Amino acid sequence: MRFVNALLCCLLVFATSAAAQKNAQPREITEDFRFHAGFKSKYVPKPRQIIVHLPRGYAREEARRYPVLYMLDGPSVFATWRIDETARALAEAGHITPLIIVGVPHGGSQQLRTDEYTPTHMLGQGGGKGDALGRMLSEELKPFIDSQYRTLADAEHTGLGGVSFGGLVSLHIGLKHPETFGRLAVMSPSVWWDDAIILRSVRSLKARPATRIWLDVGTAEGREMWHNAKRLRDALVNKGWTLDNNLAYFEDAGAEHVDAAWARRAEHVLKFLFPARAGAQPPTGQ
Repeated sequence: MRFVNALLCCLLVFATSAAAQKNAQPREITEDFRFHAGFKSKYVPKPRQIIVHLPRGYAREEARRYPVLYMLDGPSVFATWRIDETARALAEAGHITPLIIVGVPHGGSQQLRTDEYTPTHMLGQGGGKGDALGRMLSEELKPFIDSQYRTLADAEHTGLGGVSFGGLVSLHIGLKHPETFGRLAVMSPSVWWDDAIILRSVRSLKARPATRIWLDVGTAEGREMWHNAKRLRDALVNKGWTLDNNLAYFEDAGAEHVDAAWARRAEHVLKFLFPARAGAQPPTGQ
């Protein structure tokens, strides 16, 4: 078991970005992790390893189904953020409903990440494969996860999230597929991309979808990032979202554009997107 844990830990760490690897610490990979290597798509290049974390009690409570959060840059959220540990602690304290977390890696290189995590092509920058990623997630990966695990498959119980370009494309995909993703974690989004095209996308919505959105930014990420996050907040409010209801906006004082800051905010993200149901009890046992 120790060898297996070490091997899986290496798979997690080596799948993260070089920057994230510097902050990743050795950790035990518990039996609640599942790995699906070589997941292929007809929409995005290169097979990738999908990482699934199951909530405590999943194997024992055979009739229970769970909401699902799909996180882009998936290996980082486990190896560096340890989002599984945060989610478990919150669920055991009764602050959130237990959930399945699916880590989705990008294509491998920084350019492939830029391509997949942006909605349009920019001259000299690349990009523009966000719609293809959205089809992979909604038409291939989500049906696969729903077939393999006891999920609550409707949009109300399905979330998508990411940071930076990942936050940008999560909002883009969520707005295009509200029938699939009803909860979005939009963390430090790269609103600036293609002359802030995401703002135009929000403003052009014919009607506000029933989507719950978490939006945040660190105040030390740069004046442009901070300013653009507020512009995005205002655009969402003008389109019908209500702050502290179906839209949360959080400015993290002094936080930079780094994994450590996003890891600290993960608790707030989970509490807002997957709050415990009224009368729900935290999971019991080991």
